[in-house]
Amino acid sequence: MNDNAELLKQLRIERNQPEKKTPGPLQVVIPLAIAGVVLLSIAIAWWLLRGNGGPEVRTAQAAPLSSGPSAASVLDASGYVVARRMATVSAKVTGRVQEVLIEEGMRVEEGQVLARLDPVDADASRALATSQLAAARSQIDNVQAQLLEAEANATRLQKLVGNQLVSRAQYDQAVAQRDSLRAQLATVRRQAQVAQDQLRIAGHGVDNTVVRAPFSGVVIAKAAQPGEIVSPLATGGFTRTGIGTIVDMDSLEVEVDVGEAYIGRVRAKMPVEATLNAYPDWKIPAEVIATIPTADRGKATVKVRIALKEKDPRIVPDMGVTVSFLEQAPENDDEPRTGVRVPAEALVERDGQALVFVLGDDDRVSERQVQATASTGSTRDITSGLAPGELVVLDPPEELADGDRVKPAGSN
Repeated sequence: MNDNAELLKQLRIERNQPEKKTPGPLQVVIPLAIAGVVLLSIAIAWWLLRGNGGPEVRTAQAAPLSSGPSAASVLDASGYVVARRMATVSAKVTGRVQEVLIEEGMRVEEGQVLARLDPVDADASRALATSQLAAARSQIDNVQAQLLEAEANATRLQKLVGNQLVSRAQYDQAVAQRDSLRAQLATVRRQAQVAQDQLRIAGHGVDNTVVRAPFSGVVIAKAAQPGEIVSPLATGGFTRTGIGTIVDMDSLEVEVDVGEAYIGRVRAKMPVEATLNAYPDWKIPAEVIATIPTADRGKATVKVRIALKEKDPRIVPDMGVTVSFLEQAPENDDEPRTGVRVPAEALVERDGQALVFVLGDDDRVSERQVQATASTGSTRDITSGLAPGELVVLDPPEELADGDRVKPAGSN
């Protein structure tokens, strides 16, 4: 009996005992998230310890001064290639285009035929002038025959009047007839000369229907087509004013706008280095022709003309160009030049000192104090503090300090 009672007590449910609860979703996710954050922090720390941290920077190599131009840039400016000799060719008379013999990019020589107009009217005028000249010359022949007879008659009557065989009045009448024919002959000769001049003018009219190149150059625009009406005057409507545009490529030069504050640095015959935007690696030697003695009040600039010392088919009008005005080369070119040249964006000024950051083999930078020239171009000449071949950081961040680790651009 006692054993049965003990068994019954074991089967009894205790009402005061707390119930066991099943864990919810949040109780499972939160610990997992915390564990993920810890693992991510460990991975970031491991990545930084490997040396891949630090800001990404651009670098450039210091070049020895002997490898570059002998003069530093004192001023940079931008402008365009322009042609001093360019013409839109037109006919001297109004007419309908019969044929056009040019195309864009075609090379033409001085006097070469570019186009022809319909010469019907001009040919008719020349034919009329030719007929008028022939009529004037026939009148000369007629008057000369009459004058020959009148002179013979006057000579004969002169002998008879001396022998008193004819009256004095008959002789005077013959002399008057002779003198009248002489005057008439002079008149018809002048008329013939006028007719000849008219024929020459009519010939010019025919020649004006042929459009020729005024100088040698390259055609950059074709403005008319056969069948169109062209006129040297702008009459409006559908009338063209030109056949095409020709540029003398030998007359190309550069025009740049220089700020008024820097125009004092520019002088005639000053050496210049020009760089076309289309060919950034091509340095073209040039020199200043003149400074135009007027300013643009809207832009506060002064225009400067620059002559290109190299002629090349790649140089075409209206190309964008950047020019660097250079210092005069030293008089003694035999003296060796020491130092290096670096891009201007490599230099920073801190506490009144010119500094550069040199990149080492371990991707750490070292701060260097340098002596730099006062030029304001795209490069700087460093006379001390930097050796040729060293890598300098371009546009270093303000927070970059000596010994910091950086990531060169393009490295993994």
